[in-house]
Amino acid sequence: MSKIKVLIIDDSAVVRQTLSDILSSDPLIEVIATAADPFLAAERMKTVVPDVITLDVEMPRMDGLTFLQKIMSQHPIPVVMCSSLADLGSETAMKALEYGAVDIITKPKMGTKQFIEESRIQICDTVKAAAAARVKRQSPHREVAPKYSADVMMEKPTSRAMVQTTEKVVVVGASTGGTEALKVFLEMLPEDTPGIVIVQHMPENFTAAFAKRLDSSCKVTVKEAADNDTVVRGRALIAPGNKHTLLKRSGARYYVEVKDGPLVSRHRPSVDVLFRSAARYGGKNIVGVIMTGMGDDGAKGMKEMHDAGAVNIAQDEASCVVFGMPHEAIKQGGVDKIAPLERIAAEVLKLSA
Repeated sequence: MSKIKVLIIDDSAVVRQTLSDILSSDPLIEVIATAADPFLAAERMKTVVPDVITLDVEMPRMDGLTFLQKIMSQHPIPVVMCSSLADLGSETAMKALEYGAVDIITKPKMGTKQFIEESRIQICDTVKAAAAARVKRQSPHREVAPKYSADVMMEKPTSRAMVQTTEKVVVVGASTGGTEALKVFLEMLPEDTPGIVIVQHMPENFTAAFAKRLDSSCKVTVKEAADNDTVVRGRALIAPGNKHTLLKRSGARYYVEVKDGPLVSRHRPSVDVLFRSAARYGGKNIVGVIMTGMGDDGAKGMKEMHDAGAVNIAQDEASCVVFGMPHEAIKQGGVDKIAPLERIAAEVLKLSA
């Protein structure tokens, strides 16, 4: 199978070299060229058209957002924005997603061997997901590091499910394409919707801005989850980037635990971690939703929720950017309903009634 051809556009020579080294380490990816700005990139593209472009936001001569708009309107190519994601830059990154970028990755940083390795895994997977999303095919999967399960964060739930109560909790997992899917889903929910906890695969320092933007357009309150936040009606909590988020229960009170830990199913936060905790502490009181995304994060956890008595919904293939995560959850046998994106909110409200 031919390799995924990648063009790297960034004004920093160090970043260009680091990204090139990271991506070239994956046998499924080939870096065909690098460019210091969009004008040089356009010259490179006259010779060979890439499958995926990684694009910086702030560059001389032409900024990344302007180039992104030109690309998407003239000759759409999967674009992954590469940003340092400082607080002030997060809103720009959100604009990039609105303009058609497939995903966001954090610029590589110097650090420990573990940090560099984890960054490599996430960057390569993001580029492969982008290629799959745009060309409507799934990239082959290659294990490049130990793939931990939710066992590293929490033991499997016992066969005894939580006693059913009148209060429901909705748990949601999403990845590639999920930022727009979650916007559609949350904007359809009324103010008195049962409490929601969400894992969206997203870099650190990005989830706060994402939550703030959703909060401005939704009837429910949306915020980045903080440790010990109570899960209450009318509020959606979004797991912070680079932290696992678990659902816990003390008496009648549901709350979240936000903590460090290794990558689970190649992600942090991991949908599997959230879903396992929901199976253990919520059981029959849970409505689970798995949305668009590449890979299988959430599939095992959703089966555990199903076995504990939860009712689960998967987004259908036609409305997914990438059908990987819902497809794997369906294969595992943890899905009770399959629905198009526009129907998921109504199904959640019906199941929560």
